[in-house]
Amino acid sequence: MKKKALILLCIGLCLILCGSILASVFNGGAGAVKVSRISFEAANGTLSGLLYMPKGADANNPRPTVVVTHGYLNSAEMQDANAIELSRRGYVVLALDQYDHGHSDLNNAVYEPFAAFGPFLQAWAPFWVNSMHDAVAYMYEQPYVLKDANGNGIIGVTGHSMGGFSSTMALATDEQEAAATGIRKIYCGLTEGSDFSYTGIFGIDVTVADSLGGGRTMGKVAAQYDEFFFNNPAETGVLQQTESAQANTWYNTSDGGKRIIYEPAQTHPWNHFSKNTTAYAIEFYTEAFKDYNTDIKDIAPTNQLWQWKELFECVALVGFVFLILGLASLLIELPFFNKAKTELKPLPSITGTSSKIGTFALLLCLILIPGVFFTPLMDAGAGSSMVNILMYAGCAFAVAGVIGIIYSLINKENRKALLTGSICMTVAGCALALVAHYPMYETGTFWSALGINSIAYWTIACALISLLAMSVVYVVSKADKGVTFRNYGVTFKPVAILVSLLVAVVTFVVAYAVLFLMDWIFKADFRIWTFAFKTFDFNIVPTILRYLPTFLLYYAVSTAAITINTNTEKLQGVKGYLLAIALNAGGAILWLILQYGTLFTTGVAAHPESALSGIVLVAMVPTLSIAAIISRNLYKKTGNIWTPAFLNALLMTTMAIANTMVAFK
Repeated sequence: MKKKALILLCIGLCLILCGSILASVFNGGAGAVKVSRISFEAANGTLSGLLYMPKGADANNPRPTVVVTHGYLNSAEMQDANAIELSRRGYVVLALDQYDHGHSDLNNAVYEPFAAFGPFLQAWAPFWVNSMHDAVAYMYEQPYVLKDANGNGIIGVTGHSMGGFSSTMALATDEQEAAATGIRKIYCGLTEGSDFSYTGIFGIDVTVADSLGGGRTMGKVAAQYDEFFFNNPAETGVLQQTESAQANTWYNTSDGGKRIIYEPAQTHPWNHFSKNTTAYAIEFYTEAFKDYNTDIKDIAPTNQLWQWKELFECVALVGFVFLILGLASLLIELPFFNKAKTELKPLPSITGTSSKIGTFALLLCLILIPGVFFTPLMDAGAGSSMVNILMYAGCAFAVAGVIGIIYSLINKENRKALLTGSICMTVAGCALALVAHYPMYETGTFWSALGINSIAYWTIACALISLLAMSVVYVVSKADKGVTFRNYGVTFKPVAILVSLLVAVVTFVVAYAVLFLMDWIFKADFRIWTFAFKTFDFNIVPTILRYLPTFLLYYAVSTAAITINTNTEKLQGVKGYLLAIALNAGGAILWLILQYGTLFTTGVAAHPESALSGIVLVAMVPTLSIAAIISRNLYKKTGNIWTPAFLNALLMTTMAIANTMVAFK
């Protein structure tokens, strides 16, 4: 066992090292660009980002510059494609972490003027209103950034989604400031996946934005299947300066500017993971900066390297999972750490047609329920009709549990098993009713990771639904067959629990130390698209700890469900892992198939009110799948749920918080 664990650990380290090295090569344009992480004090806090410096760019040879930034809940790495491709052609590029995202922090005083908007908007609005403007102000002062003879900056701004709104605000603010200073810092701008619906809150609607265009070259990427915007141009003002506007065609405006609107057949998050949209950005800046492209390489827009960087970071991600499994498996074989191990005997295989049909029906329900209640829990919340169904169901089963407790006290047969199951049913039912009735995760200084609150609510509800289902099944069909907590992988030995926690903590610390090392040396993290294990600043640790109990409950219950449903003689191989993944992520996968299948076939998603939730769920699929693999692998080696539950909670909570917006730090 030690040898297998050591081999898995070594394979993981090799994949991480090779993936990170090769990702670094392509991130730097195959040697054409130096990439460094920078941090600087700005007008409203501390901003950070990845600075892409082409070879030859310096104070003696300043270049046209582009500041690119991400959308809500993301970080600078979401602009890899634009940053890599523009910089390898010779532009200086800053891939920006907006305030309260990644490694950037907003000054807490900035929140106060937004208090009148309510708790959510107070936390949400300040970051994008200020981020791009402040980043441009910093870049304008750098000697390697080109200026024209009159001191105007030759700087472009590009942002996706909320980054697009931030870019729009920066363009408008820059024109207003230029009226007083005579200096324009921003020369041009391309927004992706954003209209004027949110900037309009602060007075920058389509009409105002046009009036403040100042003859600039500006463009938009307006995806045909965007989940949020561009569905009704009359309402959202998608076409900025619509004079003679045609998709993918340049046109002139009355103020002397130029405009273009690109309309790829994409979804909203597809914009920043697209060869076509990246080519549009290259074409846009080639045209916008055409009077300043002396040192810019003539590389065809379709000639792109960023996909290789993403591929090799995905290789490193696979290595990261191998590292975690190998390290945890090795630790539990060592003296003292082996106290995390307890005995777990496989359940006998199910026999009889009726039993198999019943088991299949139960598993199907467990897979479907998270998907069925996804939209009600994520978007409608407590008090909605579907969530009220959960509340009433919780109350009903709690009453049934009380009846079961009374029955077990007067019935000598299987008394202990029935009493235990009935107590679990009562507790799970009461907890589900309470959670369904009470909006637990209200935005504020305590629950300050805004994008995690709805996920946490869905997660804890799913955990309680699963716990209730397991309790009911136990009372109805398993208590009389001698099934115990041990068959679910649940042991209450204090030593085993504490050592399991220690194994999880050591594994987590070592794994993240490797991640931080790869980021420091190679500026590489472990990701695929919007799913990523990335570095973080330690000021978000208190936030991680606040959300940790919620996710620990979920992963403890989900690991117990995986254990009882895959711990049979016929599910000892790949089939067991596939069922584990289905139990964790099957409902999410089916929901996404319905959501996007409907969107692509009809033009309107199955749940249009869940646009943001659906995008978040895309990253939840690999999260839940990896967690299922860890749960299945480690419960088989430890004989209990505790090591995988603790480890998944630490890994996935940290990963989620590090990848989202955290306010009020």
